[in-house]
Amino acid sequence: MWDSLLRSLQRGTFAGRDAAPLPAGIEPATRERAGEIEVLGAALEERVRRLFGGSFKLRQLDAGSCNGCEAEMAALLGPFYDLQRFGIDFVASPRHADALLVTGPVTRHLEEAVRMTDEATPRPRLVIAVGDCACTGGFCAGSFATHHGVGDVLEVDVRIPGCPPRPADILRALLLALGRDPASGRPGSAITSAAPATDASAPDAPGA
Repeated sequence: MWDSLLRSLQRGTFAGRDAAPLPAGIEPATRERAGEIEVLGAALEERVRRLFGGSFKLRQLDAGSCNGCEAEMAALLGPFYDLQRFGIDFVASPRHADALLVTGPVTRHLEEAVRMTDEATPRPRLVIAVGDCACTGGFCAGSFATHHGVGDVLEVDVRIPGCPPRPADILRALLLALGRDPASGRPGSAITSAAPATDASAPDAPGA
């Protein structure tokens, strides 16, 4: 079996034979020019390689979200965005993470879980608030059962406004976060992801 696989790899085909030629009169599909995702991803890949040796791990932490932000982050792992090709991936344990992506306003019942997850994350690490709820409390702000965002519980490095933010906005914010050189472990004030030009109403400051 291994000999057969080796021969296929050497020939450049797993089927063991060359692909059928295109019918006459049909041109091969041309590759589209690099779009926003590819441009952001290439920059991310370079920073991940420089700061983390090519591997940047994220732990997503739900602190009371409606799951809208989670759906957008799940899209990052799909075939269209394919975040993993840039050296970035989500992990199951905070002990393996370089950054925490927190969603939700942090409910009172989940505050202890948020603190314990942060304590289990190796230092230095980034804390990234994803979505309006995590940034300012969102539509939950003022409720007796929630905080006004992650900033009430943890020091936040980057905030990504939106309800929910687009996957491209999350990529742009990750690029912004890595631009702070987290490998140095230097503390700094929270910064906010640049909102899209078409979204002038997005909040740009923490509510805490």
